[in-house]
Amino acid sequence: MPHHLAGGEKGTNMYLVQILLPSADNSGVRFPHKQFEQLKRELADEFGGVTAFIQNPAEGLWREAAGESHDEVVLFEVMTHAIDVEVWKRRRTDLEGRFRQDQVVIRHLSIGVI
Repeated sequence: MPHHLAGGEKGTNMYLVQILLPSADNSGVRFPHKQFEQLKRELADEFGGVTAFIQNPAEGLWREAAGESHDEVVLFEVMTHAIDVEVWKRRRTDLEGRFRQDQVVIRHLSIGVI
């Protein structure tokens, strides 16, 4: 990974933020590729880089009271030095509207960059 994506010196502690989005809406209609490309550009502009797993979505499977559900999930990752939870909550609300979802998962992990 290029040094500029790390945003800091080697050995720096950072956060990895992951955004999980479905590849299709709840009725099964796939989102246009340009919608994911737009988000990729927004994140790259804001964080100096982004990793987007768009072409080969991951498959999610979970159990609910009504049975099993599955979904293809597109993953976006950015690295940052700090987490502003309120900003990320607003981004989540925006993405829920843009991707017609009841809930979008955004998670972060503390990481070390070697």
